[in-house]
Amino acid sequence: MRFWLSLCALALSASCSPTGGGGPLEVAIIGEPDSLFQQGVRLSPAAQHIRAATHEGLVALDQGGQVVPAIAERWIITDDGLSYIFRLRDSTWPGGEEIAAEDIRAQLRSAIARLRGTSLGLDLGKVREIRAMTGRVIEIRLTAPMPDFLRLMAQPELGFARSGSGAGPMALSRDEETGRARLTALPPESRGLPAREDWEAMARPVEVRGLAAGAAVQAFSRGDVDLVIGGTIVDFPQAEAGPLSRGTIQVDPTIGLLGLSVRRETGFMADPARREALSMAIDRTALIQAFGLGGWRQATWIVPPDAYGAAPYGPDRWNGASILDRREVAAARVAAWTSAAPGREAVVRVALPDGPGSDLLLRQLSEAWRSIGVTTRRAAPGEAADLALRDTLARFTSPRWYLNQFNCAVANGICAPEADAIVRQSLGEKDMGRRDVLLAEAHSALVEREVYIPLGVPIRWSLVRASIRNYLPNPWAFHPLYPLSQPTT
Repeated sequence: MRFWLSLCALALSASCSPTGGGGPLEVAIIGEPDSLFQQGVRLSPAAQHIRAATHEGLVALDQGGQVVPAIAERWIITDDGLSYIFRLRDSTWPGGEEIAAEDIRAQLRSAIARLRGTSLGLDLGKVREIRAMTGRVIEIRLTAPMPDFLRLMAQPELGFARSGSGAGPMALSRDEETGRARLTALPPESRGLPAREDWEAMARPVEVRGLAAGAAVQAFSRGDVDLVIGGTIVDFPQAEAGPLSRGTIQVDPTIGLLGLSVRRETGFMADPARREALSMAIDRTALIQAFGLGGWRQATWIVPPDAYGAAPYGPDRWNGASILDRREVAAARVAAWTSAAPGREAVVRVALPDGPGSDLLLRQLSEAWRSIGVTTRRAAPGEAADLALRDTLARFTSPRWYLNQFNCAVANGICAPEADAIVRQSLGEKDMGRRDVLLAEAHSALVEREVYIPLGVPIRWSLVRASIRNYLPNPWAFHPLYPLSQPTT
């Protein structure tokens, strides 16, 4: 069976939803049950969806991943791209206090301060100043233009709260017995929007539960849930085994990182050339064929060439060399190391999450590396590993997002301080061409250090019943819950 990264992965017959369109829309997000209610600045995917539904920021993402108004009803961007001016809608917090620019400024400053030490905090590095201009107008000034800035401001971690409660668009209640979250859409007029006739009759509550992948697939099979989101490569084989007669499998056309981060530089892994040999030996086409997944975009670079205004390097790191030629070069590097000392063996330990997809991935890696004389072992929980799976969705499309993931302040593995310094230099560069040159230099520094073995883009899958409306696959694999509660017209 094959799945395609297109708008509809499979067109299949579907049964009626469990609620028949009348009761709550039932959603399962793959993850631990408590992950729905996670707090702080490092949110799980499940908590990001709940936060976005209950704590609006200045802007939000719609079901197609496009930026739409939220607390800011409109905005303008100055011609130089250095200033974003937002006009807040005439609305109140749940307690009745007016939403004012001074409060939003304070909350944004606080959020940015709390995010220091995270990759999202690095992403916000171009924010220079936040000003409250009038009661309902706020300005954010940047050090240099950032075309994706609005998308960054739509991240759930930048949602606002007052006295512990957000301004919507949904209200949250928690069922302590089941551990589920119940989300109820707030009336438009309570959010400073025009009233809508028959709105209450048309809007549906959304009930969300956190489930392990296998349990989520079973719940979908039984008709207990209408929608399953948050699947990854780790559990993708369970989606394939699911009840396709009840809906469709949707695979998001994602952007981001799927590969192996280098955790340590000892033994065989001490030399960047040998770390490159591991990357050279992987047949990425064969690797993904084992998953039965078509349309997946493989990668041999950390930053995809098309992330720049003008691609600074070709699509393939090894200029189209065949897998046989690459493995010949890689095997020679391995042999040079093993033959340098009696009884020396090239062994690589890989840390992977538990799951059938991880098992399949490990088998593919083991076969590839066996062909060049390297033995692969799976690191036990708590055991030191040479490599670890990195599976991260992009928040925006700039090369800087990719580079920030390997910043020494946040990287869980080896890094390149010289790359970080170049990225910092780029933050004030107003010329976009010169900025891209700097970011390409930073990328070269990371590649030279061989900090990461790229495989391709992340895999994100969902199970979607045919009765579901306002769901769309999108590059960010983010599926806001509020639109699911609303009629399509």
